[in-house]
Amino acid sequence: MSIVQEIRCSKCGAPIAFNPGEIIATCPYCGYTSVIETGKAFTLEHSMILNEYDPTQAEELVRNWMRSGFMKPGDLAKSSKILEKSLVYLPFWNVPVTATSEYKGVFERLVPPVVKEGKIEKKYDWLVLARKAAEFPTREYDVPLEGKISYDFRKIEKFAKVLNSEIEKTEAVESAKQQIESHHQFLVKQDVDRIIEMKTDFSIGDSVYLHAPIWFIAYEYKGEQYNIILDGGAGTVIKGDIPATRFGLF
Repeated sequence: MSIVQEIRCSKCGAPIAFNPGEIIATCPYCGYTSVIETGKAFTLEHSMILNEYDPTQAEELVRNWMRSGFMKPGDLAKSSKILEKSLVYLPFWNVPVTATSEYKGVFERLVPPVVKEGKIEKKYDWLVLARKAAEFPTREYDVPLEGKISYDFRKIEKFAKVLNSEIEKTEAVESAKQQIESHHQFLVKQDVDRIIEMKTDFSIGDSVYLHAPIWFIAYEYKGEQYNIILDGGAGTVIKGDIPATRFGLF
């Protein structure tokens, strides 16, 4: 039995290639988005953030980042060699959430300990990377939603790579809820030392599926390789290796 790795676009009929595990695919010929399991049209909003920088400009942004900050070596910008510059349009789910947590806990830094109750209510545009087995610092990435437009395949650079989603909407919403609940637990522990009980209620808005331009840049400094993640929409470094401080990329 062969494994299907191609479907036909339900709008233009062109072939859409996809990799195992991908659930949502976008036609590279007409930009139409489909659900792979059924081939049916994807009816939710599909947006994108435009990339504003060519490879030369992206490298200059990285050089400027290297020159700033007292924690970086003084010769970092001058002595570094750029090894690779890759532009990838990553798929994300943006999940609008209002989360309300009511809690009871014990503040143990007083004698005797004090039982405290409280409530945390916050609104989020929670970002979920729509890829499995991949790491991305979504909490550090402030996606410029005000700049999003309807997805337009004609605005994708020919040298860029576009990744399909491996996560459907319901899974993204559940992931957002779990992450927000963990975040609220962290916030509660700023107020109490031990949580006795906590309940979080969620109000979920209309999720948006979007592609955002991310530059993955590798550079060499004194024989060692380091990595930088650059926001192609805003031109800011989302996360960057500084010599002696490393992090992993997928």
